[in-house]
Amino acid sequence: MKAMIFAAGLGTRFKPWTDEHPKALALINGKSLLQRNIEYLQQYGIREVIVNVHHFANQIYDATKKNNGWGSTIYISDEQDRLLDTGGGLLKVKKWLSNKEPFITCNADILTDLNLDKLISFHQQHQPLISMAVTHRKTSRYFLFDENNRLCGWRNKKTGEEKNAIRKPGLTEKAYSCVVVFEPKIFPLIPFTGKFSLVDVYLALAKENLILGYDHTGDKLVDVGKTENIVVAESLFP
Repeated sequence: MKAMIFAAGLGTRFKPWTDEHPKALALINGKSLLQRNIEYLQQYGIREVIVNVHHFANQIYDATKKNNGWGSTIYISDEQDRLLDTGGGLLKVKKWLSNKEPFITCNADILTDLNLDKLISFHQQHQPLISMAVTHRKTSRYFLFDENNRLCGWRNKKTGEEKNAIRKPGLTEKAYSCVVVFEPKIFPLIPFTGKFSLVDVYLALAKENLILGYDHTGDKLVDVGKTENIVVAESLFP
C-alpha cells in the first residue's frame, strides 16, 4: 500500500517558525512532524510515500535526502509554482496512486496513534469509496454522519454554514482526523480541477458514492497546526 502526506501548506498559524521553515519540519521532541508521520506509516508496513511541497520546499528535499527518507522511499510532488490544497494536491499525483490497491493520505501536522490496520480492515469489510477516520472531539467544523456512519454533510459551528450531500434527520457530528483510505477509482470521479479541498470532494461524491466515517475516539490525536499545541504533542508523543 502507498501513502501521501500533505506537507505543502503555508503554516500561517505556525509563525514564527514558518517565516523561515516549512511546518512539516517543526520538531516534536527532536523529531520533525514529517519524520514522525513517515515512521508512523512504517509501523503498518507502508514504506512508499509521496509528499507534496510548496513552502520552503527545498528544505524538505534536503531533509529527505539527508536522512535517506528515514527508512522509506520518499517521492516529492512539487507545488512550488502553485499551491493546490489537499484535493488538487491529491489529483496531481493520480498516476502514482492509480493502481488496484487502496491508498492512504494523512496530514503532516496531525499526530495520532490510530491503528491503521483497524482502519484498513474497516475499509475492506464495508468496501466504501472512502473511509475517513473521525472522532468525537470539540472543534469548529464537523462532518455529519447517519446511524450507519455514512457521510451526509458538513457543518461550521462558528459561522453556521452547513453543506448537505444527503438530507436526513438526526445526523451526528464528528471531527475529521485527516487520515483517510481511498479506492483508486476515485480519480475519474473528482469533479474539480486546479486548487480545491478534499472536503469539497467528499461532499460532491457522498450522494452517489458510499463514504464512511471510522470512529477511533479514545486514540491519541493532536493537530499541531498551531504553535500552542506543541506542548500537548510533546506530552503525548515522546
